Amino acid sequence: MARSELLSAHRTLVWRDYFALTKPKVVALILLTAVVGMFLTEALPSALTVLASTLGIGLMAGGAAAINHVLDRRIDLKMARTHHRPVAQGRVATGPALAFALALSASGLAVLLVLVNALTAWLTLASLLGYAVVYTVWLKRATPQNIVIGGLAGAMPPLLGWTAVSGEFHGHALLLVMIIFTWTPPHFWALAIHRRDDYAKAEIPMLPVTHGIEFTKTCVLLYTLLLTLVCLLPWVVSMSGPAYLLGSLALNLRFVQWAWRLKFRPGPQTALQCFRFSISHLMWLFVLILADHWIDYG
Repeated sequence: MARSELLSAHRTLVWRDYFALTKPKVVALILLTAVVGMFLTEALPSALTVLASTLGIGLMAGGAAAINHVLDRRIDLKMARTHHRPVAQGRVATGPALAFALALSASGLAVLLVLVNALTAWLTLASLLGYAVVYTVWLKRATPQNIVIGGLAGAMPPLLGWTAVSGEFHGHALLLVMIIFTWTPPHFWALAIHRRDDYAKAEIPMLPVTHGIEFTKTCVLLYTLLLTLVCLLPWVVSMSGPAYLLGSLALNLRFVQWAWRLKFRPGPQTALQCFRFSISHLMWLFVLILADHWIDYG
C-alpha cells in the first residue's frame, strides 16, 4: 500500500475515534427530543433558530460525552461493553480527548449565546456539568440511585428546545422533561441487569449489583407502570390529543409487557431486548407528540 493510502487510512481511523467520543447515537436521541421541544411551542421557530439550537445543543452534548470517555477510561477497560472505547484503549490520548471535549463544549455554548439565547445556553451548560461531572464523577460511584438522580441532566433536552424558541419556561416543556426523567431508570436498569457482572467487576454500585437482579426487575416493572401514567399527562392538560393518547398507551403497554416478561418469564437476552425497545419507545413517543401537535381536531 502506498504511503499516501496509509496516511489516508490512518486519518480515517483517527476521525472515527474522535467521532466515537461524542456518542453519536445518544446525541441523536437527545437532538430528536430537543427539536420536538422546539416545534411544540406556540410560535413556529425560524430555520436559523432550529439550526443554531440543534448545532449548539449537539456540540455541547458531544462534548459532555467526550468528557465522560476521559473520566471513565479506567472503568471502561474493565467492562466488555466499553473496553473498546478510544480513550480506554489509548487510541486517543487523554489530553487531546479532553481538549476536543472542551472545544466542542465551548463552541456549542458560544453558538447558543450568540445565535439563540442566554437561558438556553446556561441550561445546556448546567446539563453538561450535571452529566459529565455530577453524575460521572460522583453519583455513578456513590449510590445505586445514581441513574435516578443523574437522569435529570439527560431529561433536559425538550426544555432546551422549548426555551431556544420561546426564551422562557413552560409547564408543557416540564412535562416532557418528566417523561424522560421517568423513562431513564427502567431504560438503564434493563441494561444494568444484562451487564450486571461488568458493573460488579468495575465496582460501580448499580442497582443490580447492590440490591440484586430480582429487586431491579421489580423496579423496572414499577417504573414502566409509572411511566405509563406520566405519559398520560400531556393529554390530561390538553397539550396533546386522542392520537397521542392512543399511541402513547400502545407504546407504554408494550414497554410494560417487556418489563413483565423480564420479571416473570425472562430469557437470556430479555434484559437487552427490553433495553433496546426502550430506545425505540422514547423515539417514537416524541415523534408521536410532534405529529399529534399538527393534527387539527376541529
